[in-house]
Amino acid sequence: MEIKIGIQHISREIVLESEQSADDVAALVSEAMTKGTDLRLKDEKGRLVIVPGNSLGYVELGGEKARSVGFGAL
Repeated sequence: MEIKIGIQHISREIVLESEQSADDVAALVSEAMTKGTDLRLKDEKGRLVIVPGNSLGYVELGGEKARSVGFGAL
């Protein structure tokens, strides 16, 4: 799933692919914003992204889709 994170006063957004479900990520974002703690997410390659919860502007969760295999529809 693709996750886009906008940070206050920063023009670029953070984009990462994660294997976490949308519900899990939404719960982590909600907790980080409510409690003011860090948002910690892991991407597909195991890298850890840490964003302070009080500087989150927005978080956009992409749809969960299976990767396509092959050369497309014939």
